[in-house]
Formats: sequence, C-alpha cells, structure tokens
Amino acid sequence: MSRARVARRIATAAAYGGGGISLLGGAAVGVLLAEVSLAKRVVGGSDDVPPRADGRYGSAFSHRTDEVPLRLCFLGDSTAAGQGVHRARETPGALLASGLAAVAERPVTLVNVANPGAQSNDLARQVALLLDVGAPPPDVCVIMIGANDVTHRMPPAKSVRLLSDAVRRLREAGSEVIVGTCPDLGSVEPVYQPLRWLARRMSRQLAAAQTIGVVGLGGRSVSLGALLGPEFEAHPREMFGPDNYHPSAEGYATAAMAMLPTLCASLGVWPEADERPDAQRGEGFLPVAQAAVEAASEGGTEVVAAMHPVSGPRGRWALLKHRRRQRLPHAAEPAASQPSSA
Repeated sequence: MSRARVARRIATAAAYGGGGISLLGGAAVGVLLAEVSLAKRVVGGSDDVPPRADGRYGSAFSHRTDEVPLRLCFLGDSTAAGQGVHRARETPGALLASGLAAVAERPVTLVNVANPGAQSNDLARQVALLLDVGAPPPDVCVIMIGANDVTHRMPPAKSVRLLSDAVRRLREAGSEVIVGTCPDLGSVEPVYQPLRWLARRMSRQLAAAQTIGVVGLGGRSVSLGALLGPEFEAHPREMFGPDNYHPSAEGYATAAMAMLPTLCASLGVWPEADERPDAQRGEGFLPVAQAAVEAASEGGTEVVAAMHPVSGPRGRWALLKHRRRQRLPHAAEPAASQPSSA
C-alpha cells in the first residue's frame, strides 16, 4: 500500500470515527517494545520544568498604542513548551514571537499552554484554556504534537481525530492555525535498528495523516522532520539537549526558522512575492495526500489548501511549499509575564 494511501485511510478513519489501520503487525510490535525498553535506558528524558516565556515581545513597537498586539498561542507537548533549554528566550514560543513581531512590526503577546508529556487527548483541555476565559481569541495558534502519541501507541486515527477537533475549534473561533506535525523519531541518536526504522515509519505516517486533517480544516502544516530530522541526525551533539531527546537551543532555533515564514504568511505579513509557487524549489499543487507524504519526508515543508479548491480522482489538492528560511532576530526575554490561561 502506498504511503499516500495509508495516510489517506488514517485521515478518513479519523473523520468518520473509525479505528483506522494498524501500522505494525503483532510480531513487529513485540520487537518494537523490546527495543523501546532498551532505548529508555539510553535516552535520558528530562523532568525539568520548561522556562516560562509568556509575555509581550517586540518592545521596539510598543509605542504604537493604536495597534492591538497580535496574540500568538502555543499548544502541544514538551517541544511546544520548550523543554530542554533553560532560558525563556531559547524556547520556540519566544523565538517565533520575536520573529513575528519583527516581520509584522507590531508587538506580540505570547501565551503558551503546552504541557510536557502531552498526547493529542490533552489538546481539548488546552484549547479550553485559551477560549473559555472570555479573552479575545488568538490571532494565530501553533500546535506541536504527535511524538508522545507514537511512543504511547495511540491509534493514529484517534490521534488525528483529536488534533482535528482542536484545529476545528480554533478555526471556528477565528484563529489561524499552524501545526508542526509529528517529528521524525527515527533520528534520535541513541535509538538503534530496528526501532529506528519503525519509529521513522510510524512518525512519518502520522505526520502525513495529521497534514491531511489540518489542511482540510483550513489550517497549515509544517513538517517538523526538521526538528528531529536530517539536520539533527547529522549534528546530534549540537541539535539535541543533554537528555539526548529534546532539542537544544540551536535545535529549537532551527525549527523556528522553518516555521516563521508559514506563521507570518498565515497572517498576511509575509512578502506577497513568496506566496507564488516556485517550480525550481519543487513547489506546486498536488493531491493533498501526496503533498502530505512528501512534506513528511522533508523537514520544513509547508502544506496549505489550494486557494481555489480543486478536487479530482485522488481527492482535494493542496499547495506544497519549501519556503526559504529566514534568520531569526535575537529573542529577548518576555517584557511581562502573564497567566498562561489569559
């Protein structure tokens, strides 16, 4: 079965409440569990509390009292929370808030409700924290989720359904949504074969199915194979933190650089010329399942629904983009802290 067909079947099962398909046979699961036990002895993990980065960014634009600050919210797991670094300015939320403020030339208020260790079944609670307190809805939300779904063997269709429910609620509230899809877990250095191959296969299949669900609801996805992908595989000492699992400050900066153009484009503050597909960079319109699979294989790739919806024998089409990464401005510490539920 082709990878695109597998991703499409998972997404379809998620949409209609089915159980989906099993990504591994019984024997493979046995091997996987044995390898996981071994890997846990090597991959340290971390119980450190991520630094609090909530607050106001873009102090250079704070004099513009006629403009309401953009509201950027983060949801998801430990990578969204910034686990593995010790300074607020090194977290992905702070990096992207600073970058968005510089591009939009407006102050940005960051609210992060991500929870280390979270699986997709925690997203409903996180969305409620953002929407059920009477505050204005976020202008844009970034969700980073999926790794714990794979390691805890959550059925992929359930994982995609829970993510889609969260995206739907945020979109209905008027927020733009960017989803950093499940990272490539096959690149965690201490993990050996055959677990490495199985982890890569499972995480990429989930990432592709996540993309299909997100794009169908009007969100955008960015493949975070860049977060635990080729660059991390090539430079593990620099990109991974002390626990051998979470990114280092340099690793988070690499991921944030890949996400910033998509974040800005969703709000209409990215250069319009970059919105046109560039065939020389391999950009173009594809059936959404094919675009999702290609994105899952190459970190930093964006998938967004075609502006003028087109459907064919292989379903709806989407735009696949390889945006040029931009250097991030130096991220400052938040100007002021605020409760994460605000």
